[in-house]
Amino acid sequence: MSFISPSMLQASTAGPATRAGGGGDDQGAREDVDVESPVNARWTDAQVAEVSEEPFYLPVRDEVTVFEAAYARRLPVMLKGPTGAGKTRFLRYMAWRLGRPLVTVACHDDLTASDLLGRYLTGGETVWIDGPLTHAVRIGAICYLDEIVEARKDTTVVIHPLTDDRRRLRLEKTGELLVAPPEFMLVISYNPGYQSLTKNLKPSTRQRFVAIDFDFPPPGLEVEIVAHESGVDRETARRLVQLGGLIRNLRDAGLDEPASTRLLVYAGLLIHSGIAPRRACELAIAAPISDDPAVREAVLDLVATVFPE
Repeated sequence: MSFISPSMLQASTAGPATRAGGGGDDQGAREDVDVESPVNARWTDAQVAEVSEEPFYLPVRDEVTVFEAAYARRLPVMLKGPTGAGKTRFLRYMAWRLGRPLVTVACHDDLTASDLLGRYLTGGETVWIDGPLTHAVRIGAICYLDEIVEARKDTTVVIHPLTDDRRRLRLEKTGELLVAPPEFMLVISYNPGYQSLTKNLKPSTRQRFVAIDFDFPPPGLEVEIVAHESGVDRETARRLVQLGGLIRNLRDAGLDEPASTRLLVYAGLLIHSGIAPRRACELAIAAPISDDPAVREAVLDLVATVFPE
């Protein structure tokens, strides 16, 4: 039996490549997957990347200092905040700053423990393929579980041993016990606004992390971000940020998700590409944030106020 890491998948599908390590398959039920299947021959919910170029990020408070302190002390971190507030961009910036590869997992309802840890693949021979979490532990990467609240509770418990002073990961199916190297870091994110009786983060999970709160940047910083990311002039960026602020005040009028910085950038990109400002805001802001006709009409009224021409 052979063991491979995700980085060796391309070679393994042509002819299994072997790396040292692992144990037998007598511990835990074995989940066989056809290695020849193009769907199973890669991670469908994760990616690993070296952040080689500095991402554009403007610190809002002390989040950079806090993150670096947590990394130095080998503490797991939780990023809390609304969609589009810069959590993922911040983490990409920190991965670049710390010089670590970043493994990102998009969590969802069907994410299983095997999706995170790994599974057996069958082809010419039976091989073990590391999941993204296992791979991140082995290479000392930053592992980012994006929107952790979307994952099933019986899946998220597998991260618990990595969040205390043991920093260990047990692979029941192979019999391995991995000890995370000093460079490994576990980071999760979630949007508190999405919490409900059926989808929330268990206290036993929340209390294992250092929490960094994110919100939309102050207007001055947000103007800089929108102008830089979209290429529009500062006056257009200022108007977009003004519009974003007005829309965020509609929360009491039934708007569940406000206009994020990301959506303001999208509108700016359309404007920079020649789309009329009102139309760009309708497409990139009003339509995505709500299907309620009354809310969309209220948003479009605000658009007309900010972009009267």
